[in-house]
Amino acid sequence: MRQVHEGVAPVDQNWHALTSAECFSALDSSASGLSSAQVEERRSVHGLNQLSEGDKVSLLTVFLNQFRDFMIIVLLAATLISGLLGEYTDAITIVAIIFLNGVLGFIQEIRAEKSLSALKELTAPMAHVRRDGRIESVPAKELVPGDIVLLEDGDRVPADGRIFHASIFDVEESALTGESVPASKDANVTVEVESNLGDRYNMVYMGTMVTRGKAEVVVTAIGMNTEMGKIADLMQQSEDSATPLQQRLDQLGKLLVWISLGITLLVVVAGVMHGHKWYEMFLFGVSLAVAAIPEGLPAIVTIALALGVQRMIRRNAIVRKLPSVETLGCATVICSDKTGTLTQNRMTVQRIFADGSWFSVTGTGYDPEGEFLQSEKAIDPNRRPALKSLIEIAGTCNNASMIAKQVDDQQSWAVQGDPTEGALLVLAKKAGFADPEAVYQRLEEVPFDSERKLMSVLVQSGQDVFVFVKGAPDVLLDRANRILLNGREETMGQSTRKRIMAANQEMAGAALRNLGFAYRRFKSVEAAKRAADWESELVFVGLCGMIDPPRTEAFEAIQVARQAGIKTVMITGDHQLTAMAIAKDLEILPEDGRVMTGAELDHIDDVQLEQVVEDVFVYARVTPEHKLRIVRALQTREHVVAMTGDGVNDAPAIKQADIGIAMGQSGTDVAKEASSLVLADDNFATIVAAVEEGRGIYDNIKKFIRYLLASNVGEIVTMFLAMLAGLALPLAPIQILWVNLVTDGLPAIALGVDPPENDIMKRRPRNVREGIFAKGMSVKILSRGILIGLVTLAVFVWSMHANGSLVHAQTMAYATLTMAQLILVFDCRSLEGGIMKRNIFGNIWLILAVLSSVILFLLTIYVPNLAKVFHTAPLGLLDWIIILVLAAIPTFALSLRRIGRNALRPKTSASAA
Repeated sequence: MRQVHEGVAPVDQNWHALTSAECFSALDSSASGLSSAQVEERRSVHGLNQLSEGDKVSLLTVFLNQFRDFMIIVLLAATLISGLLGEYTDAITIVAIIFLNGVLGFIQEIRAEKSLSALKELTAPMAHVRRDGRIESVPAKELVPGDIVLLEDGDRVPADGRIFHASIFDVEESALTGESVPASKDANVTVEVESNLGDRYNMVYMGTMVTRGKAEVVVTAIGMNTEMGKIADLMQQSEDSATPLQQRLDQLGKLLVWISLGITLLVVVAGVMHGHKWYEMFLFGVSLAVAAIPEGLPAIVTIALALGVQRMIRRNAIVRKLPSVETLGCATVICSDKTGTLTQNRMTVQRIFADGSWFSVTGTGYDPEGEFLQSEKAIDPNRRPALKSLIEIAGTCNNASMIAKQVDDQQSWAVQGDPTEGALLVLAKKAGFADPEAVYQRLEEVPFDSERKLMSVLVQSGQDVFVFVKGAPDVLLDRANRILLNGREETMGQSTRKRIMAANQEMAGAALRNLGFAYRRFKSVEAAKRAADWESELVFVGLCGMIDPPRTEAFEAIQVARQAGIKTVMITGDHQLTAMAIAKDLEILPEDGRVMTGAELDHIDDVQLEQVVEDVFVYARVTPEHKLRIVRALQTREHVVAMTGDGVNDAPAIKQADIGIAMGQSGTDVAKEASSLVLADDNFATIVAAVEEGRGIYDNIKKFIRYLLASNVGEIVTMFLAMLAGLALPLAPIQILWVNLVTDGLPAIALGVDPPENDIMKRRPRNVREGIFAKGMSVKILSRGILIGLVTLAVFVWSMHANGSLVHAQTMAYATLTMAQLILVFDCRSLEGGIMKRNIFGNIWLILAVLSSVILFLLTIYVPNLAKVFHTAPLGLLDWIIILVLAAIPTFALSLRRIGRNALRPKTSASAA
């Protein structure tokens, strides 16, 4: 049940099913409008005609909420402990990281909440109304139910209303219904109660745009009770869920805390048992616990995401919410709007039936380049009389115009006016009929209206006078008694009519929008003006079929998505036949795939929808509520859903989806603000590129988590075992801090820009429940970390026995630990194959990062003043040979073991066979 907003009285009438007289009666209004007193009285009941933005949260609260995350709390505790231990550098670093993350989260949340503000901007600022018998202009927010609003070309509709008078009135409703062409409105019809928004031809809705004609409307709903208001309400109800990465990091944070507490307890107990003071052992144990928490992890995650975002921008994908990038990696379904996303949102003539023959037209969109084909062979349309006549009628009986634009030194074309007429104008230009006015002088026009379903123009060319007519094929046939065949006007027989209607049905079955063309010849202009009915005794010329064609690059993108285990689902407000045709062309709809309409969705509940949602690939004639239900049903079936769209009607589903994707060029501000990702080029293929980047980013995050934790395990094992064995400390506290700064910094960040592995788009989507440590990652972390700790401790013990110098032994351990970690970073570049699988020079940034870390490390040994600070001693050649050989063992020993195991596996299988 939709909530009732304060100050708004819900009006639950099915206005589209009532006559205009019944609407006036129910609203206590009339064509002459309300009085000022009535307006004031109704405003006190219904409030202002504006959209609610829900409960406001203060900016301070939004900012403080950024620090409620569990990992942030852990890091704050670590900051306090570091400060108490005198590790002020560490403490300052942690505070800076926390503050940076908080600011980024604050900015992202504030921007996300702009979606409702953008929605409000779609409402008209002023409205022309009739009140007290006068026409006046008032702010749209002051409208009340029962007001009479006057609309004309270019107006944005200020509220929902029932049309009671209209003259050739068209409204562009694609942002609300998904229809690719403007809807023709009719004041004199009533519509079935259960009809969809796109079929309510006697209604107008807030936020839509008038493209042609004039109308008078009685306001039936304002503010949150409008269809736009329902969308705003749905957006307020939609909740943002944590991304898989956020969930995994939260789990990791909790795990590290328990490990840290366990280590602290063990160290304190063991130390006290060895006779150490409990206070000293507590501080030492806490220092180990702090070392166990990779305090740079959130910053490195943010940096990796930010660097990934920069790569995605270069591929025309603009990310609005950083954490949601990796969600693309586990997307299993892409719910895509049809109009403007999978299709070009540009009507294009594709087929023509004239002279008893079929012709096809190449080219897409509004580019006037294309060929006319008959039986796959190019022809000159001007050498076929009927085809030439059809093209001339299409270009002349037309009120659209074409506009040339320069974009990046390339010329592109746009159409001003009705998209259908624009398609016909492009058809004429493809045939070389570029300037109809230079050939035919227009004298008069009978505009199109929904009752006649025809448009006619009276034209003259020299001594020739014609009436050119275009319109619904069946209507034209009823008014025609002849047909143009082989350049001659012949009487139209019944068999010819049947053949034309069969051609019309064939094109309609292919989801083409059909128009018929005819003419009538007069001896003079005077004779034409004396005629009682121009649109009779017509000569039928032919039919043309047009469609909003699929994007050429969308087909390949859908195939790549399928290979990556991602299902594409089309969700559109367009007609079922049109949706099916596009879906089949793009191979979205398999042979056994199901198509479902909005009417069918209305007759099933959410449980039933969940049972069939896996089998449905196309949804047609749907509403915003339907889209939201579909996304939720898929999520209930444990799908990770990406929702693409460009219209206002897509915004609630975009926000509800795991990853919301908006179109950057054709998308409304509402869709963009509700989204996590915006496609700068409106290209469906960019989604696939974004998925690849998302998978790569998540892989890289796992790589440096593995690297950081294995390195920290090595440090802990070294210190912990030494303490349990009663040895001197293998590392000074400042050395531990420098190892962390040197090895956890640049190399970890460089892993964040590692190129994706070659097979990344051939894998199945990652399971949303898959933990950070899935697929043996915990074993890799522990095995490498333990080996690093053991070899470090072994070097320390050997050096103590060989030299007897604690400073030299600590320097040897310090060097072994550092080099072992820097060698390990190359092993972490592949999640499965190890150091041998990938080209070691495949990531130049990693090479530079490791070299930088080595230089920073060597400075602490060979620069005398720094050596005093870090308690180090110079190392000789033999020392370095021992260090490098042992430091390589944790990486190469396990990699060679894996290679040997894989090499033996086929032999084992063969012998078994």
